[in-house]
Amino acid sequence: MAHRLLVCRIWTHSVKDLRCLPASTSSFSTSLRSSTTPLSFISPKRTLPRSLPHTSRREVSFNVQDHEDFTERVINSDLPVLIDFHAQWCGPCKILGPRLEKAIAKQKGKVAMAKVDIDDHTDLAIEYGVSAVPTVIAMRGGDVIDQFVGIKDDEALDSFVSKLVGQ
Repeated sequence: MAHRLLVCRIWTHSVKDLRCLPASTSSFSTSLRSSTTPLSFISPKRTLPRSLPHTSRREVSFNVQDHEDFTERVINSDLPVLIDFHAQWCGPCKILGPRLEKAIAKQKGKVAMAKVDIDDHTDLAIEYGVSAVPTVIAMRGGDVIDQFVGIKDDEALDSFVSKLVGQ
C-alpha cells in the first residue's frame, strides 16, 4: 500500500512538472506529441495574468494599532470614519463586520472604517462609552455624529453609512 502511495505521489509531481515545462524542453512531452493522443489533458493551455496595475488608493478599512494611531487615522481624518468596536469572542461582531465593510465599499472611498478590538484597546472603549459589542460609532471631523449597538440589517446599515457621508 505504501508503495502505491509513493508511486502516485511521484506520478502526480512528475505530471505537474511537465505542465510547467515548455513543450520543447521535455522529451516526454515531445514523445506524447508525436502520438495520436492529444496533449491537452496533460498540459492544458494556460495563460497567466499579467501583473495587476498598482493603484495609489488609500486603504478604506483598517485595524487601529494604538491610541496614537486612532488619533491620527480617525480623529484627524479628512474622511468621515465608521468605528467598529468589536471583540474576537463576539459572535454578532463576526456577522456585522463583513456587512459593515460591504456597506462602506458601496460608498467608493467617501468613508473609512476603523476596527477597534476592545480587548486590545480597553482605554478607547471606555473613552467612547462602549458597554456592549458590537458598537458602531460614526465620526466626522473628530465629532461623534451617530452610533448604534448590536446588529442591523443591510438596508439600515446602508442608511447609517449614507447619513454619515451626508447623502
